[in-house]
Amino acid sequence: MFFDARRAHFLQDRLQRRLRECRMDSFYSYYRLLISAEGKHELARLLEDLTVNETSFFRNKAQLELFHKHILDELIRKKEASGNRGLRIWSAGCSTGQEAYTIAMLVADALGYHQLRMPRPAETTWPKPLVPPPWTVEIPASDISYSVLRAGQEGIYSEHQMATVDYNYRLRYFDKVGERYAVKTAVKELIHFDFHNLKTEFLPQRNDVIFCRNVMMYFDEAEQRRLIEKFHRCLAPDGYLLVGHAESLLGLTDKFAMVYRDSGTAYRRIEVSE
Repeated sequence: MFFDARRAHFLQDRLQRRLRECRMDSFYSYYRLLISAEGKHELARLLEDLTVNETSFFRNKAQLELFHKHILDELIRKKEASGNRGLRIWSAGCSTGQEAYTIAMLVADALGYHQLRMPRPAETTWPKPLVPPPWTVEIPASDISYSVLRAGQEGIYSEHQMATVDYNYRLRYFDKVGERYAVKTAVKELIHFDFHNLKTEFLPQRNDVIFCRNVMMYFDEAEQRRLIEKFHRCLAPDGYLLVGHAESLLGLTDKFAMVYRDSGTAYRRIEVSE
């Protein structure tokens, strides 16, 4: 994580907060704690304080429209033609889960529309499965914060957190539990929440799409380049990378081509000959 001069005050404020919590009187003594064998839990708490886990359902609607109506449609058609009816979409930096659940809802919608256009002779089952067979959907959702991963796995959200979810989606994909909304089990089963540090090489592979929005802003340019290279390797051929609206790959790589439609932006992996 990189903090330039503009964010130095933020870093100092968060460090002083942890010093007070640990009852320490100097940055150096706190540093010694962090690098000690006993400091692993404190490092995790510090990281949670340094990351702004701001997220919401259906965030950046223009980009999601591009994903839903064009990228997913293209992927589904290609996979139908090839006979490989599996979708894998990684939510990297998933925070408290709203992005991953948004992806799951949009994929379920897209596959439902596809089945209506191309009906298959099959036994009628009730209730209808969220993902129509023989399709399979995997959504790895990763973060560096254990507390937000636990919140994502729980999948229970307040009325305020549900503000951007319309009635149709609430009815189909959530159960009302008192004053809160719980993600239906069928939706939760599509998502696997797990701890990942994007600094490592052990990351989810063979993804058709990667969402990594508002994460690269935490890294300096050299680390951004390394991360983009990792994402290129983690994507299936012709896969897509979606970054935050204030983030860009321009000037950082020549391995992705920008896709722009109706104010929505994504980046398509370019196949590089060895």
